[in-house]
Amino acid sequence: MSLVERIKQAIPRQGGTVDADRLADRVEGLRRFVRATEDHVPDAQLVTARTVIDRAGERLALSRAHTVVALAGATGSGKSSLFNALCRFQLSRVGVRRPTTGVAHACVWGPQGAGPLLDWLGVPPNRRFTRESALDGNDEAGLRGLVLLDLPDFDSIEARHRLEVDRLLRLVDLVVWVLDPQKYADRVVHQQYLAQFQRHRDVTVVVLNQADRLNRADSERLVADLRRLLEADGLGGVPAFATSAKGQPGLDMLRATLERTVEQRQAALQRLAGDVSGAVGELEPLVAADVGGEKIQPAAVDRLAESLAVAAGVPIVVTATERTYRHRATGVLGWPVARWARKLRPDPLRRLHLDQPAGGTPAASSLPESTAAQKAAVTLASREVAEQAGAGLPEPWPAAVTAASRAHLDDVPDAMDVAVASADLGMARRPFWWRLVGGLQWLGAAAALVGLLWLAVRAAFAFLGLPGVDAPEVGRLPLPTALLLGGLLFGVLLSIVVRPIVGLAARRAKARAERRLRAAIAEVADVHIVAPMRAVLRSYDDARDALRTAAR
Repeated sequence: MSLVERIKQAIPRQGGTVDADRLADRVEGLRRFVRATEDHVPDAQLVTARTVIDRAGERLALSRAHTVVALAGATGSGKSSLFNALCRFQLSRVGVRRPTTGVAHACVWGPQGAGPLLDWLGVPPNRRFTRESALDGNDEAGLRGLVLLDLPDFDSIEARHRLEVDRLLRLVDLVVWVLDPQKYADRVVHQQYLAQFQRHRDVTVVVLNQADRLNRADSERLVADLRRLLEADGLGGVPAFATSAKGQPGLDMLRATLERTVEQRQAALQRLAGDVSGAVGELEPLVAADVGGEKIQPAAVDRLAESLAVAAGVPIVVTATERTYRHRATGVLGWPVARWARKLRPDPLRRLHLDQPAGGTPAASSLPESTAAQKAAVTLASREVAEQAGAGLPEPWPAAVTAASRAHLDDVPDAMDVAVASADLGMARRPFWWRLVGGLQWLGAAAALVGLLWLAVRAAFAFLGLPGVDAPEVGRLPLPTALLLGGLLFGVLLSIVVRPIVGLAARRAKARAERRLRAAIAEVADVHIVAPMRAVLRSYDDARDALRTAAR
């Protein structure tokens, strides 16, 4: 067994196994979170999640047979020399002038097939190399599937070099940080780079390069100090050891680490899992509150509906309905002669243009416009519902709930007018007892008319000196007189008897109209004010559920 093989077996397994299907579920959960929140959360807070979703989809769609490892380091750390030593060819230029590496170089072990992956990484075609050949036999078999990148210096004086490093560090599967004995404790390295990889500890390796310039004691002391610094960076436990491109301790430990990484085929999945975990950690404050139960309080909604009903003129309409019932009942139940005079004036509902039959096309009513005080009451009631619904939610959800409550307020006046105008007030049908009492009134009027005409004929006969016919008597009254007086008295008494019945029925008609109008206005409140708030709260619940999936 070779030295590298023995070292590889001694290396502890880094991180747990990541199941590809489970990772895909987590990415889908992140995607569902973005869909649920994109209309309510500022885009700036979703950039990381969207980037991770896109990156995961692209990386998983590319070659899973390759593991992309990047050598990242500062100027003079010797990473290009390390790259060449691992490749066993002079592929990346090493020089005295700094920075030397301006564009990433890539070396691929194994058969072709990494082209699309390298295109995605943005490595120029003239900076791509294939390491394994027939002449190597099985010497390079342990690294078959490795794509090794030599990155530009992350402390380069060239801004475009630093931008290229930052871009590639977000894409590669595993990062080998190459530090040198002189600058391994540089604050910039630790604060701006290493500390940012806390969620990617499973795909992070740190080497103290150029250890051939140190004696064994100094090398062990510096590695121990490096591990202490990594602990402070939140990277305690990541592989950290000495290496060199020539001399001792050489490349055995690094090569064994790379072979183990390639063999496990987990680096890409672990990197993406870390990306998802990072995005989840960034998004968790947005849905931190567990707000189970109904957030929209019925009492507040009732107060909102009441303020809308007042603004819509419901009290005016229900009063007009009661008066209209009395008006129309009197027109049917009253003395027939008086009915004609009553028909000359329209009833209150007709004056308000609310007399169309049920199911007909609603016309514009003549209700007065809402006053400033009524509009203010509607605004306050709407705000109360929104504040109660958004209470306890993390930002920016309370603002999203409030914005949803106001989104359709401009449509409410027209919707209320249509609701009032199209409501069935129950005034289109005449009760049966109206017809019965009306028939009795006509019967009394007919009796009085017969008596009146009979008396008129007798008077005419007497005036002309013609002999008349004696009329029968009812008690002491002649029949014509009895008919006249009896018909009139019957009509008056019948009107007196039915008056309280008409009043009771009018109040019932008023109550019925009020119930129907308030139900119609409550629907307006629900559709235009409450439902948009409920949709935001539903999005919040969906986002929490999606993020729980992404966090698993």
